[in-house]
Amino acid sequence: MDRLSGDRPAPAHLRGAVVALGNFDGFHLGHQAVVGRAMARARSEGRPALVVTFDPHPARLFRPDAPPFLLTTLPQRMDLFEAFGVDGALALPFDRAMAAMSPEAFFEEWLVGRIGACGLVTGEDFTFGKDRAADTRALAAMAAAHGMWAEAIAPVEAEGGVVSSTRIREHLRAGDMAPAARLLTRPYTIEGVVEHGSKLGRTIGFPTANLRLGDYLRPRYGIYAVRGRLPDGRVLEGAANLGVRPSFDPPIELLEPTFFDFSGDLYGQRIAVELIAHLRDEEKFDDLDALTARIEADCAEARRVLAGIPAAL
Repeated sequence: MDRLSGDRPAPAHLRGAVVALGNFDGFHLGHQAVVGRAMARARSEGRPALVVTFDPHPARLFRPDAPPFLLTTLPQRMDLFEAFGVDGALALPFDRAMAAMSPEAFFEEWLVGRIGACGLVTGEDFTFGKDRAADTRALAAMAAAHGMWAEAIAPVEAEGGVVSSTRIREHLRAGDMAPAARLLTRPYTIEGVVEHGSKLGRTIGFPTANLRLGDYLRPRYGIYAVRGRLPDGRVLEGAANLGVRPSFDPPIELLEPTFFDFSGDLYGQRIAVELIAHLRDEEKFDDLDALTARIEADCAEARRVLAGIPAAL
């Protein structure tokens, strides 16, 4: 898959593509329906399929002080698009200049000029242009005027409601990881570079791989059963604390997985940690003996939970 940025026009072999257009944060079942339809149209017409997304997320531009909310980082989204089978993915730079563009200017400069799309697929709730002035009906009219077509995909329903990023965030904030995973089609996953910490976990027999949470949505603080995916392809099982570590001072917000039966050095490596199940909330302990005993119990519970949930390929 070609990974493209918005600093140059689409390459010749991707011009004339069927374009799936949207934010696609999370790339959940609803987003997959949009991209899947674009791929089906592209294959039937012998054309490439291109996903066009935005980075940063428009909400970050308009609400810079909002708490972190992302379900995926841009590199994760690109990996998901590639695994889904698209031919290319383009991340448009959503800045003040783009936000101020009229719908017509955005359509003509990007979709016609720089991308050269032949057709467009979006969700029914897609809007674009300054102040979100244009909807899918306006998009279809502009497309027809340029000899293109546009199709809007209805929301996908699952688990008793419409699949949406908002709904998934609600599950995650509540610690309901299983329904979130079903809507995402995979466990909620945080990626990051392993940093050095206080190394206290090592002294009590539970070394941790410390990850900053960055712009990810904060799921419910607490202890999780997790799986870690290493750059070399290995999959490790473990337990993790996600939160501010109330037993330690000063409080630092981290994801700290300890992996079972693993003794390697992960410092400086980018790993992915899948949050499989929320086991309990964070708790403050008065001494290391109490903390160690609880970690041992948490690890035993995590092993039990993970034994019943197969790892995804």
